[in-house]
Amino acid sequence: MSDHKNTGFTTSILHSDRQKSIEHGSLHKPIHTSVAFGYKDARELAAVFQGKQPGYRYGRQGNPTVSALEDKITRMEGAYGTICFATGMAAIGAIFQGLLRQGDHVVSSSFLFGNTNSLWQTVNAQGVAVSFADATDVRQIEAALTPATRIVFVETIANPRTQVADLKRIGRLCHDRGILYVVDNTMTSPYLFQAKSVGAGLVVNALTKSICGHGNALGGSLSDTGLFDWTGFPNIAENYKRFAPIQWGMAQVRAKALRDFGAALGPEAAHHIALGAETLALRLERACASALAISRMLEADPRVAAVHYPGLPSHPQHTLATELFRHYGSLFSFELAAGIDCFDYLNRLKLGIPASNLGDTRTLVIPVAHTIFFEMGAERRAGMGIADSLIRVSVGIEDTADLVEDFRQALEV
Repeated sequence: MSDHKNTGFTTSILHSDRQKSIEHGSLHKPIHTSVAFGYKDARELAAVFQGKQPGYRYGRQGNPTVSALEDKITRMEGAYGTICFATGMAAIGAIFQGLLRQGDHVVSSSFLFGNTNSLWQTVNAQGVAVSFADATDVRQIEAALTPATRIVFVETIANPRTQVADLKRIGRLCHDRGILYVVDNTMTSPYLFQAKSVGAGLVVNALTKSICGHGNALGGSLSDTGLFDWTGFPNIAENYKRFAPIQWGMAQVRAKALRDFGAALGPEAAHHIALGAETLALRLERACASALAISRMLEADPRVAAVHYPGLPSHPQHTLATELFRHYGSLFSFELAAGIDCFDYLNRLKLGIPASNLGDTRTLVIPVAHTIFFEMGAERRAGMGIADSLIRVSVGIEDTADLVEDFRQALEV
């Protein structure tokens, strides 16, 4: 069977399952629902548990269907290895659970997904200090570093205001200081951007979003690009140093965060995500084109106060986004002019569906300040530039002309 390392993005994903032995000639890795794996030789079972040979121990720590998905994500990210989790938030939580200790320090972008912001607040209360800085400016990140800083965490494009992090310069800073650089690639996906290209050591993907793409499975992943030197990371337990240094981080996360904490991805969800991933590039080509078309229409309309989308020349990081990403993403947000009620506007949409997910085949809309960012309070929202009228739009794969017309007609009062 030929290797597909040098083929295109979609070709590689489509044929990745068949790069390893697959049961009965199936084109997709079958769904393995067993939570236990038996061995004819008890010594072989012991060797698997001791890490002396590959194999499966228990469903919480690994499963053939999940492993096949992990291989897909590894290929997408050009990474060394990947661990999948039950959700994207579980993947982010695994960083804290598996790699950080009391007294450590994290520098995080201040422009964050609401639940990630909430998680860092929890982490801060449990003895790992977290500082927030404007990731659009590497100088702000540098100023926040301390001798105890173990991780710098950023999102590629912020949700929902679409600020673009200074990814390359932050990557160089982390490399020079020996700090683990973690990039959440959810908003771009591996099709639009490979975080390895800017020096990320670990890459987060909320698989629920664009990679799955059909709103029918939860999942998350953490990929090790192979770029970070784990020998300089002080929190690796001696037990995991029996492996080659490039394996230390993944070995400890798989044990301390996946095995011990238990946020395992189920095989049925893994199968849904793996099938959805096959059309990632095709879906994003349509969705990104539509997001740009709708954004341009809204920006030109006086009934719209502001549009936030990296594809617009008016966006503060438009040039940076053009340099970094294949396209500008399928998500944008906008603010209505004074006097236009955001709820009334949303109710006039015929295609946009009020819902909290993103990266779906369907276009989803949500009033941000009143829903997903309501809990953080008005002061924190103001600091993140989230206006009360802000509407987030996750563009789907509907026909572009239909979407442009729908967002236009809803402006008619």
